[in-house]
Amino acid sequence: MRRFLLSLVANAIALWATVQIVGGVKLAPYADGVFAAVVSYLFVALVFGIVNGIIGTAIRVVAFPLYILTLGLISLIVNAVLLLLAGWITSLFGFGLTVDGFWWAVLGALVLAILSAIIGAILKAIFRVGRTSRA
Repeated sequence: MRRFLLSLVANAIALWATVQIVGGVKLAPYADGVFAAVVSYLFVALVFGIVNGIIGTAIRVVAFPLYILTLGLISLIVNAVLLLLAGWITSLFGFGLTVDGFWWAVLGALVLAILSAIIGAILKAIFRVGRTSRA
């Protein structure tokens, strides 16, 4: 459970940074205020994690030969499609992630993947240092 929450927070922070960096990726919170924005980022990170975990895994299994053939570059396209799908799902709730187009999704997915890996590694290192040893 702790690993899930850590991953969710890391993805939400990476999503916030991606929205700040990439002009074609935006997030509309469900209401005004900081709390609403934080909850919206956590919700979109949760939806993206579910989409990536379920649909992304299925796509990666089916498209495994393409991954080998393109030396993994197809992952940029797959992640962009997953980001667009997460944006579509969150828009069904009346708020959430909006992506202006496919190429913005490719750039957004690339930035999101890099930032999520960096932030996740930092958070894991912080919480690993703070944990006491059980000898």
